[in-house]
Amino acid sequence: MLPRLLYLLPLIWPLIGCQWAAQQFFLPREGIRPSEYSVTVQRHAVMKTSDNIALAADIFRPNDLGKTPTILVRIPFSKTLANQIRAEAVARFWASRGYTAVIQGTRGRYESGGHYYPLINERQDGIETLRWIAQQPWYNGKLGMWGGSVFGYTQWAVADQTDPGPSALDIQICSTDFYGMFYSGGAFALESALYWAIKSHGTEDIDPSLDDLERGFNGFPLIEADNRAIGDVPFFNDWATHQERDEYWQSIDGVDRAKHIKAPALLMAGWFDPFLPTQLNDFAQIRNEAEPYVAANTQLIIGPWSHADTVTLPGGINAGDYRQASLAPSIDWFDRHLMGRNIQAAPVKIFVMGDNVWRDEQEWPLTRVKPTQYYLSSSGNANSLRGTGLLTTHAPDFESADHYSYDPLHPVPSRGGAILSPRAGIAVQNEIEAREDVLVYTSAALEKDTEVTGNIEAVLYVNTSAPNTDFYAKLVDVHADGVAYNVSDGILRQDYPSSSSHLQSPRQITIRLWPTSMVFKKGHHIRLEITSSNYPRYDRNPNTSRNIAVETSTNVAMQSVYHGSTTPSRLILPIVPR
Repeated sequence: MLPRLLYLLPLIWPLIGCQWAAQQFFLPREGIRPSEYSVTVQRHAVMKTSDNIALAADIFRPNDLGKTPTILVRIPFSKTLANQIRAEAVARFWASRGYTAVIQGTRGRYESGGHYYPLINERQDGIETLRWIAQQPWYNGKLGMWGGSVFGYTQWAVADQTDPGPSALDIQICSTDFYGMFYSGGAFALESALYWAIKSHGTEDIDPSLDDLERGFNGFPLIEADNRAIGDVPFFNDWATHQERDEYWQSIDGVDRAKHIKAPALLMAGWFDPFLPTQLNDFAQIRNEAEPYVAANTQLIIGPWSHADTVTLPGGINAGDYRQASLAPSIDWFDRHLMGRNIQAAPVKIFVMGDNVWRDEQEWPLTRVKPTQYYLSSSGNANSLRGTGLLTTHAPDFESADHYSYDPLHPVPSRGGAILSPRAGIAVQNEIEAREDVLVYTSAALEKDTEVTGNIEAVLYVNTSAPNTDFYAKLVDVHADGVAYNVSDGILRQDYPSSSSHLQSPRQITIRLWPTSMVFKKGHHIRLEITSSNYPRYDRNPNTSRNIAVETSTNVAMQSVYHGSTTPSRLILPIVPR
């Protein structure tokens, strides 16, 4: 029935529109105030940029109203039937409730002219769009913006604008720090970058195939991953070669955009989204440094989502459809800030995995947490599940070390995690833990439910034979039946300039893992994995200290992790008292 309906949809569009389909499949209904107005659409309204590029928009107006508040969405996708249905549905959702909705294609996308290059033109084009809207007869001086990912970036790019400028922002799964997303811990987010490059490299968006991705991953040098997959993509080359926070990234990220925001923002994040750490940094900076009204009225929602998708938790549980969840809060949010309605909500709302419940909070991070240290120990062979690695709440009173070799030609494969890819989310880790190049440290069975909510660190004492290498840490929830699921992870790439043998003193490093909220249930085990690769989520470090983007040679690195009274390697968890 549904495929036949979608096949006929272009033919019957003028007669029935997309409203029925939208209500059935795309739009949230529970807890949403009813629609009040019929809607009139102005198609292909064009504004010219200062460099003479035609940016096209569809404008959805509520009938029988004069000047109204406006909601602007700047779409960075091609105008496929599916994207048009979604855009129409969302626009009518708002317009039928008293807003003028402007759905504009960004440069080179939807129906707009110009050449598409992600992120580069959005500030100037966005500012000029705000000025264009301010001249329209239906504009009442109040404007909101909505969207996630690059939609979210179009908001950050103009968040400091006033008169005209946004009155409220609704930003999902995006941050002010694209460099920090692509180079978390210094390693390059290869799968995310290549997936995006394949999807958006042409005049129309395509869904990358697994075969294309795998061709790109398999080979050296890194800079040619796009060539191996589908052909040269200039913006992928730029992402892979600009490995430091240089002028290229500054032109994209700006300077302290969260601090200089001029309107309250509703930030929606996902526990398995690659933007999560930098998005939480944005929230903290707004709350601590933005203007008082903006700081006090900015809100945060964190759910069990990956990048624009729903994550299925162990046991088949999820928190509902991501796309509906991203749209549902917008009516109350915009009603409050654009229409002046008295609607209150908690500053922070999080989904607590394990218990699988939503919970209101007053802050992030939670001040009531107790940082708790779990120390690594073993008898010198924590390699794989067959080893003797333990996590204990007391530091071992003897010195020991675990060793493994990291061969870039045989990296540890990725299983789940925070990736721009359908492979993101939660996955079983037992196969990974069978490898000898993965150190495995496991706690005793928990005597009670233990909630971990907040920022996580692994402090390790290490050395290496490589002048530059990676250390990677993964927090794992081991169920009573022994099945292990990823919760959070992080990586650190840095130089070890004195490394020529294992004779030098251990060096202390700190790996920052993804924030999370997870209840490890009674009878479960807390586990920490340590290794030096997670491929292709991150690119492989060839261990040579030469330019990784163009490197074609590799060295095997001998890695060591020390633990004991003088080298207290440990996992630091934010435990919420219960």
